Parts: sequence; C-alpha cells; structure tokens
Amino acid sequence: MLSVVVLAKGDERGVVATLAALVPGAAAGLVRDVLLVDRAGGDSIARVADVAGCHLLIQSGADGALLAAGAKAARSNWLLFVRAGAILEGSWIDETAQFMETASLAPKARAAVFRHARSPHADLKVRDAFKTARRFLLGPSADQGLLISRAHYDALGGHSPATDRAETKLLAKLRRKDRIILRSRIVVGSSPLKQL
Repeated sequence: MLSVVVLAKGDERGVVATLAALVPGAAAGLVRDVLLVDRAGGDSIARVADVAGCHLLIQSGADGALLAAGAKAARSNWLLFVRAGAILEGSWIDETAQFMETASLAPKARAAVFRHARSPHADLKVRDAFKTARRFLLGPSADQGLLISRAHYDALGGHSPATDRAETKLLAKLRRKDRIILRSRIVVGSSPLKQL
C-alpha cells in the first residue's frame, strides 16, 4: 500500500483536483492514507482535508521540512510525493502497483517518476520550453512526482528540511539508472478548476 504526501502550498483548488485523481487509487485499495502538508493552515485547506478524509499537517519552515514531516507521519512502506494541482491520469493505479511489486523484489532500490504532461488549459509560455529542455538534459522535475520506498527514501537522507528546493535535490540524488519514468502521465499546470 501507498501513502501520498501532497504539498498543498495553500492551493485549495489544486489540492481538490489532485485528491480527485487519487480517489480511484483509494477505491482500488492502493492508497492507504493521504497527508496534506501546508504552512498556512487556512480554513479552506482544513475543510478540504476534513471532507476528503486526509490528514493535515501544518508546519512552519521550508518545503523540505513540510515534505519530511509528511514522510515521517505516513503509515505505508511506499511514499508518493506530489504537488497540489498535479493530476495523475487513469492508468497510474495499475502501473504504480506493478512498479511497487517489481521494485520490492529487485536486488537494487529503484524509484519512479511520472511522465510529464502539460495541461491543455495552460497557456504556453517561453519558460515551458526551457523546462522541457531542462527535463531532457538534467532529468525529471519535482512536478513529476516521486514514487519511492520508505527504506530507499531514508537511505537517501529524505528531503532536506532547510530548503524549498528539497524535491529537486532529492531527485538529483537518484542516479539515472536508479529511477524510471513511468508511462502514466501526470498533468501539471493550470487545471480547469483554476479557470473558473
């Protein structure tokens, strides 16, 4: 089973979109618990967490401290880190379960990220071309989520609590041969909910 840690950043609509994509995983028995981590602790995020049955962790500090707290509070041996507004597409459940089973039996620890997909509702900007080139040259970005076993996460030292770039730094610790890009896509960018 899997614990999902969602970095909320006060984005109520983004959190709702991300949680909606996780519901089929919970119904299939793959997702054990969902933890929303946020600095602000506004009433709207608290309401969303309550309605969705998620755990809400409010903590001060950098993004790394929030993510590390989420990982510590998670109850499963597998962790999935995603940002608010990231939407996993339909095939993610079977592929994630298959990856977890295969990786659990493998002699070397491996982690996975999802295939990047830009939202069709987002305006194309010049910086998007730079981000695509960066992913091609340097590897996956934090927007692509991270699926990793707790043991592997701990062996890598987890998220650095002192920085907002903790996701990028953790991904950089994963060598190219120790991570795979799943076929399932994660849609990032403006969601249709943000357009309303």
